[in-house]
Amino acid sequence: MANKLVIVESPAKARTIEKYLGRDYSVRASLGHIRDLPKSKLGVDIERDFRPQYLVPREKSKHIKELKSHVRRADEIYLATDPDREGEAIAWHLAETIDPGDRTVRRVEFYEITRDAVIEAMRHPRDIDVPRVDAQQARRILDRLVGYQISPLLWKKVKRGLSAGRVQSAALRMVVEREREIAAFEPVEYWSIEAELAKQESSNGRRRHARTFVASLVEASGEKVEIGNGAYASDIVQDLEGAGYVVEAVRLREQQRNPPAPFTTSTLQQEASRRLGFAARRTMMVAQQLYEGVDLDGGESVGLITYMRTDSTNVARSAIDEARQYIRERHGKDLLSAKPRTYRTRSRLAQEAHEAVRPTSIFRRPEDVVRHLSRDQARLYELIWKRFVATQMASARLQITTVDVAAQRDGSENRYRFRASGSVLAFAGFLTLYTETRDEDAALSDEDRKPLPPLSEGEILDLVAIQPDQHFTQPPPRYTEASLVKALEEKGIGRPSTYAPILSTLQERGYAIRAEKRLEPTELGMIVNDLLVEHFPEVVDADFTANMEERLDDIAQSRRQWVPVLREFYGPFSATLEKAERQMERVQPPVELADEACEKCGRQMVIKLGRYGKFLACPGFPECRNAKPFLQKVGVACPTCGAELVERRTKKRRIFYGCSRYPECDWTSWSRPLQPPCPSCGGLLVQFGRERARCTVCGATIPAAELGGEPGPSPAPSAAGQLR
Repeated sequence: MANKLVIVESPAKARTIEKYLGRDYSVRASLGHIRDLPKSKLGVDIERDFRPQYLVPREKSKHIKELKSHVRRADEIYLATDPDREGEAIAWHLAETIDPGDRTVRRVEFYEITRDAVIEAMRHPRDIDVPRVDAQQARRILDRLVGYQISPLLWKKVKRGLSAGRVQSAALRMVVEREREIAAFEPVEYWSIEAELAKQESSNGRRRHARTFVASLVEASGEKVEIGNGAYASDIVQDLEGAGYVVEAVRLREQQRNPPAPFTTSTLQQEASRRLGFAARRTMMVAQQLYEGVDLDGGESVGLITYMRTDSTNVARSAIDEARQYIRERHGKDLLSAKPRTYRTRSRLAQEAHEAVRPTSIFRRPEDVVRHLSRDQARLYELIWKRFVATQMASARLQITTVDVAAQRDGSENRYRFRASGSVLAFAGFLTLYTETRDEDAALSDEDRKPLPPLSEGEILDLVAIQPDQHFTQPPPRYTEASLVKALEEKGIGRPSTYAPILSTLQERGYAIRAEKRLEPTELGMIVNDLLVEHFPEVVDADFTANMEERLDDIAQSRRQWVPVLREFYGPFSATLEKAERQMERVQPPVELADEACEKCGRQMVIKLGRYGKFLACPGFPECRNAKPFLQKVGVACPTCGAELVERRTKKRRIFYGCSRYPECDWTSWSRPLQPPCPSCGGLLVQFGRERARCTVCGATIPAAELGGEPGPSPAPSAAGQLR
């Protein structure tokens, strides 16, 4: 009979661990938190040192009784909740709730769910880390004080259902301020001039052009060239068309590119967003499944990755050794780094005891386990696996060639300098396995540049073409989920466990929407932000929020006590709250009218924002309850019937495009329709990757650059613009 009880959070984790432990152990799940602050009231006794009033939710009562019955049959109790502050707090709540009596209650902690890791952790149980519990409790109470005292004020002054949060509101401010920065941006015109040049070669006595290359104008008469208008550009082009072109200098250098660090929570969410298109919440949900355990061949259940909530890039030496063994055996010594790589954690608030997100065994290759995984699990596991293996591979080496070309017309005093750069991958190293993606807005890197033909100083070149191009300076881009997570981490706002909930809450509350994969604040989001900035400036201040994270870390490290930290915060906050209740004016949320009438009562429909995006509703509610989906027009006619094409969503929220006359017309496409017709046959073009379009009629593939589009910060809709 089992006389040792192990309690974890989830049934999946329990099933995996139970297979590792002997018959003396019984493993049960708490099903997450078993106690929390009440939903119906503040639940914090401010006058009695912020004493929290925890209660067991009604839906958990039966489960607690079952856990208590298992406790009565056990001699020893082990609390094996997750290895972070939240897991520590769950363990403490369990110990306080399950009535252990005089039975031994110990805390067990592991960062991966494998047989060896679990058995080793069971050999070294410890007491509950009370300072870590205090830090989590302080965070919970802080968030409750802010959320439950500001949110009702927003209900009274704006509308019901709104919320404010200590971290959420600071993130909203970043999104809103970026939007206003974009709106206030004034574009500045500038021009670039590029020359297509060719080596002079001859064949059978006839001169011919070898492979051409493109160089950019960088200097005029010894000064950095700055061309602010088309007239000046035309004068330079006219001067250059009759000029002679000579190679002035050729510089060669080798550049080494090292592999990126193993994943933290933040970098995993960023890379999964860029490469896989995953929202932060989706990434964490799939990572949790990989961590808690997957059934493999022979009934073996094993966690495939280490704990996924971490801000550390530390890696166990045994894992580094295993990766190096795999690379040596699979790829050879040439692709193995000269010595084991270690990475310094960049986050100033990182918990160094944690490990990076990595596979629990390099020898469980993605192709070996793929049949046991869902599509999302397989894609995320492959990403984590390749990233970690790459960390111990050799650096890549690039040969970078930079060429300066002098240009001068006979009889002209003006002397111009063009510059071209090219690269050749001399040694691929880790790039044979893994290449880190970059934000769409990132500048061209050296390895993206094409190689140049062999050139030597003094060599005369032929001008093939000279191309002036008009540009306008661009505003900063809206945040993607990936870039917002990166910015939050850099500013010290939030922790690994909070990034995904922050992004979800901003969208669920209707404060921001995802438009073309970027976060755009709604009018409601701007109203709420402005009220908070005016009346609660500290709550939405990034530095204040980051400093509070440091204080919470101090509590976890026993450098501060949690009650004085809360007192420090609440004195000024309560005074600000009282002032806001008196001075905050009521704001009417904006009403966006739709371009169609309610078919039931004739009123003009309005566009509202719900949890899953925009929808149409009758303003006559509750007398008229008519509501229907909002169909976002894409500005392209249906190729079948000529009606408007609209953006739609499947039940799983995946975007597709269809005819607005559905079901009379059933034309659909997973790819976004584009406005210009196919230059070959006049058919409908749809987006094909980031920089191309494909014709739905003739199948032609067309680069975005060939589709045109107006320059400037707010171009007219064009295929090129839509593709970007």
